[in-house]
Amino acid sequence: MIVLYGIPTCDTVRKARVWLAAQGVPHEFHDFKKQGIPVGRLDAWLAHPGWEKLLNRKGTTWRKLEPAEQERACDAAGAKALMIDHPSVIKRPVVEWGGQTTVGFDPAQWALLARR
Repeated sequence: MIVLYGIPTCDTVRKARVWLAAQGVPHEFHDFKKQGIPVGRLDAWLAHPGWEKLLNRKGTTWRKLEPAEQERACDAAGAKALMIDHPSVIKRPVVEWGGQTTVGFDPAQWALLARR
């Protein structure tokens, strides 16, 4: 089963959910705000695709953080702690396609993955 992780108010997550529905791709939605960050899954994401790709340094949440908090994200352990404390710093959506995890919305890449 495909699982899309994100925040329902995020524009990119909305686009991704609409795209999946339009393609007829069955999926489950995991809401970070209501269901929290699945720590076991977060560990897997930090390993692949990697904490650097997962950490959204361009978003509003990141910009609102104090510099000392931003500096915590200098490695995987610090990034993990920051993501647990502030789930909105995770780049969205994170999608598990069975054997592969993607970060962000890329319709061309998703079309290939959805056909599998």
